[in-house]
Amino acid sequence: MFLSLGVFSQQRIVNFGLTAPQEEATLPHSKVEVKWPDRLPKENRETVLKPISENDFLLENGWELTEASKVISAKQSIFDVGLNTDNWYNATVPGTVLTTLVDRGVYPDPYFGVNNLSIPDSLCRLDWWYRIPFTVPDEFNGKNTWLLFDGINYRADVWLNGYQLGRIDGAFFRGQFDASRFVKQDGTNILAVHIYPPNNPGIPHEESPRAGTGMNGGQLCLDGPTFISSEGWDWVPGIRDRNIGIWQNVHLKFVDNVRIIDPMVITDLPLPDTTKVAITVKTTIKNYSSKEQTFKIEGTIGTVSFEKEIKLGANDLADIEFTPEDFPQLSLTNPRLWWPNNYGRQELYWLKLKVKNQDGTVADVKNIRFGIRELSYELTIATPEKERWRVELDPIAVFKAGKPVLDNVHRKYIEDGMCLPTLREGVDPGLFKELEDDGMDHYMVIRVNGQRIFCKGGNWGMDDAMKNTSREYLEPYFRLHHDASLNMIRNWTGESTEEVFYDLCDEYGMLVWNDFWLTTQGYNLGVNDDELFLSNARDVVLRFRNHPSIAIWNPRNEGFAPEYIEEKLNAFIAKADGTRYYQANSTHINIRPSGPWNYFNDPAAYYREKAYGFNTEMGTTSVPTAESMQKMMSPEDTWPIGDVWYYHDFHNGQNDYVNAINSKYGQAENLDNFCKKAQVINYESHRAMFESWNSKLWNNTSGLLLWMSHPAWPSTMWQIYSWDYETNGSYFGVKKACEPLHIQMNLHDGKIVAINTSLNDLRDAVVTFSIFDLKGTRLAHQSKTLTVPANKLTEVFPADLPDQLPDVYLVRVEMKSRKGKVVSVNDYWATANGNDNFYGFNQLPVADLKAKIVKSVNPDVFLFELKNQSKMPALSIKLNLRNKLTNERVLPAYFSDGYFNLMPGESRVISVQGNIQANTVISAEGYNVAPEIVWEKK
Repeated sequence: MFLSLGVFSQQRIVNFGLTAPQEEATLPHSKVEVKWPDRLPKENRETVLKPISENDFLLENGWELTEASKVISAKQSIFDVGLNTDNWYNATVPGTVLTTLVDRGVYPDPYFGVNNLSIPDSLCRLDWWYRIPFTVPDEFNGKNTWLLFDGINYRADVWLNGYQLGRIDGAFFRGQFDASRFVKQDGTNILAVHIYPPNNPGIPHEESPRAGTGMNGGQLCLDGPTFISSEGWDWVPGIRDRNIGIWQNVHLKFVDNVRIIDPMVITDLPLPDTTKVAITVKTTIKNYSSKEQTFKIEGTIGTVSFEKEIKLGANDLADIEFTPEDFPQLSLTNPRLWWPNNYGRQELYWLKLKVKNQDGTVADVKNIRFGIRELSYELTIATPEKERWRVELDPIAVFKAGKPVLDNVHRKYIEDGMCLPTLREGVDPGLFKELEDDGMDHYMVIRVNGQRIFCKGGNWGMDDAMKNTSREYLEPYFRLHHDASLNMIRNWTGESTEEVFYDLCDEYGMLVWNDFWLTTQGYNLGVNDDELFLSNARDVVLRFRNHPSIAIWNPRNEGFAPEYIEEKLNAFIAKADGTRYYQANSTHINIRPSGPWNYFNDPAAYYREKAYGFNTEMGTTSVPTAESMQKMMSPEDTWPIGDVWYYHDFHNGQNDYVNAINSKYGQAENLDNFCKKAQVINYESHRAMFESWNSKLWNNTSGLLLWMSHPAWPSTMWQIYSWDYETNGSYFGVKKACEPLHIQMNLHDGKIVAINTSLNDLRDAVVTFSIFDLKGTRLAHQSKTLTVPANKLTEVFPADLPDQLPDVYLVRVEMKSRKGKVVSVNDYWATANGNDNFYGFNQLPVADLKAKIVKSVNPDVFLFELKNQSKMPALSIKLNLRNKLTNERVLPAYFSDGYFNLMPGESRVISVQGNIQANTVISAEGYNVAPEIVWEKK
């Protein structure tokens, strides 16, 4: 029997958020006064038209911002070229209202301490105006002028020279306005944008030991599509303007009566053959002139070109399609494929489309970057004939008719609240490829180019709490994901939806699980305006569907969309995309329930209880290094743990984490001591999560996404690096567990297993197992030579432990190539004889390390050998680049290893990349390594 749950909107909602500000006594307090910045004077800035293509320019530099009340009270029109704007602010565009106010010194940095509480929450309840003057370049006189907005929040009226061009509704909908009738070809134009706040901004809960963690979100969820977490969540405080403003680029584009609209590139591989590809190019062309015209559409992909003519009536539009059947040159051989990280290269192509007038002049140009790859999905579905049917869904085949094939409303429930989508009535089962159940039960597996991809990644709640979305700011985070061998990022509730996010995912091989703006069903509020939600979702699909990285469209976090949205969105994606899967729920439907999100004192619990299925959320506490803590609050607030820690997400429920640090490694006495020990805990817990999934590779496990990998602001929770790019123990624990060729010891059964999540066999690998005591003496040894096949788990042997073991000992497993190169080395500290702590670490003498350069790749990249010159092990070694004169860290810096151990006399070759200038040094520190310089650039 199929159970329908159509009336989702009538479920009991428990979180409306606060209806009044919390009591003063419950607010967090710093031990120091807020240091207010000096307000910067207004500057005269010239508008810059920055070219990004032949006919497309960004409007930059000349933006100004003010409160709507100042516009109303001014004695001049906002469109007066001579308007006195001395009391306006130089605006940061792209950016939010708060970005501008912080940049201009109106308010202190909200990321430091509890400064955020000094910024009035009324900012999100005010109207604001942006204004910029510009002139049209002479060469574009007589052309059609378009103003294009990549994204505003929450609503905007767009005005040019006193004329209203239109309105933009929702944070993720593009504004596209034909300004040709109102633009001045000669003289100065005034563009003005009236920004309206969300209708339901809510009241943030301010976390403190007295107030507790509080509720996740509240009323702002009603206004989705917007940045719903900016009302405050358990990983970010309430952002005072709720991220309103012109948060993405504004373009000025010049065309000649016709526009290319939302082209799409479809790449179809005849799998399993990947030596050929059939490319289809689709686009919409619109004639904006008042007469019938004939246009020529030309396309080029590398050396391949194609073209056709089309006649369009006045103000008419047409959908154009270039298929391999009509254009054989679009059937390519030996294409360069796009792969997720560690499965191959991230090859990208450019399509250049031109539309020409009858006289041969170019009317419009569009450049589209895409990747040649094909997605497919292993799923279990229900049909009238089969309660559980394991199939492979190839989107290009099943969505060829442009209609959805699976029904997520009338779904079939199985055990433990889990459910399956059902086959829609009238859909031919022959569209699917039947699969043998090979141990994956009903859990989804994502394939790229026919190969199973073991999805390893993390959630981004928001890229940045103030929506700093510049490439310069964001790219290091993607590089860190890449270097940690992750291959998926979940765009949680769609709050990182901008071009550069997807560009960087394309370039670094990050598959994207892309949510839209609904969150937890039965807990968070739904949206008030279904059509507003859908209009933004449709625009996102049309805008970003060429990005090869996007693997999943998903309507909400932890729940199903209301039936109206569900059916409309499912149908639209099948028609407008048709190259990837619409997953109706981030849990329960071919996906397991999410969680847990807390620390486990015994990391083996992940193996015994948690490791199964595809999990979109699992996490634990992750306190950063002491230096990062010192960058996010005043010294007086760093120790003992207090209000400012809690405001930066250190919840009441983290007692297990603190107790583990103190019980396993001894009572922490200060910030440095606590954070040093925390990194050992961070490393162990984060490695265990991914290694537990490794231990059942393709045997009921197919993907794990951390909650979270990325912090939106300076946080003590749910992250593998800190907001300042510092890599802590969590990062290197993840990096170790996720390496594509990996050796590990299962914590629950003691088996040594080799994991290969690449597409190449490792032949004649030598695996060794050793045990060392705290003096570095080897007590036991095993070895075996074997082949580690591609994309599989291989059992090596059970660990053979001696009968007599010291209270504290180290297990080391190592895998080398046939030529003796170390492929993977992995250390586990353990206890015996009823001992349940590592106090012996605290008795070790200070180790002495030295480094020497092995190879310089370029001035910013080199290999160095780090050697332990001591007679005792060096534990949990962390490396940093530093400025010798200031001792400040040089961040970002990319080290190939961290928080590792060196036995007496042992050395390890490490690679490093960073901004290495004169006076740059490499420093080392560790559990028993005093901070010291181990290499200095001469």
